[in-house]
Amino acid sequence: MIHFDAVRSNKVKSYLLLTFFVLLIVFLGALWGIIYGDPLSGLVLALISSLIYALISYYAGGSMILNMTGAVLADKKKYPHLVHSVEGLAIAAGIPTPKIYVIHDTALNAFATGRDPSHAAVTVTTGLLKTLNREELEGVIAHEVSHIKNLDIRMMMLAAVMVGAVTLLSDFLLRSFLFGRRESRGGVFIIVGLVLAILSPIVGQLIKLAVSREREYMADASAAVLTRYPKGLSNALRKISNDPDPLVDNANKATAHLFISTPFRKKSGWLTKMFSTHPPIHERIKRLERM
Repeated sequence: MIHFDAVRSNKVKSYLLLTFFVLLIVFLGALWGIIYGDPLSGLVLALISSLIYALISYYAGGSMILNMTGAVLADKKKYPHLVHSVEGLAIAAGIPTPKIYVIHDTALNAFATGRDPSHAAVTVTTGLLKTLNREELEGVIAHEVSHIKNLDIRMMMLAAVMVGAVTLLSDFLLRSFLFGRRESRGGVFIIVGLVLAILSPIVGQLIKLAVSREREYMADASAAVLTRYPKGLSNALRKISNDPDPLVDNANKATAHLFISTPFRKKSGWLTKMFSTHPPIHERIKRLERM
């Protein structure tokens, strides 16, 4: 059973994190303007650039992601169970049936993308289709449908956009300190600004990862309620965790957080865990088994 108070709390935290991104972008833009003696212009430029970047990503981000990952529309005759499962779970979740795609890859993975339930897509790898049984596949699809219903797809797209904007502005800021006018390179303020320019992309990335991790737990819980069979998803996650070749060929750092499990090769170490886009899969399985 989902702890609905925790779900609401996580959604509030996500909005707060996005608010932090906006404030950080505004601050970086103003700081960049100060270097050139015009804080207001820097602030306006940061806001306009971020808005244009966000609009393009919001309306075209889903298609861009599908193209980047090499996803192709699923043939209903070739993948009837996949199509029927998505249609049935979408009806159960009360959302329009999302478009259905497959990636021809042996890795076991899946993801959802889009800006809202009316403009969404569910994508699975052919490796996943070959390996999972009916209940396990439905558990994975329910997880992705839950991301769509909960508007996680929109939130994660916006989080990625904000991280990109912060990184871009920080890069401009850092270059201004290093290659700008000589008279602007002094004082405690410049040192603080330089440190911020270096650290802000890292902080932004860590926050985006935190949002992603929380939403994976939420989607797991929602999927268990949707299918009324938590064991299906837990067994699927167990098979995914034991995949000898988890690398999705067309995945990259920009799309990694969308997948149900990290699409890169498994690595150990505290630094890897800190920058992981997903919570530990064994912890996700434990939570499902307690339901």
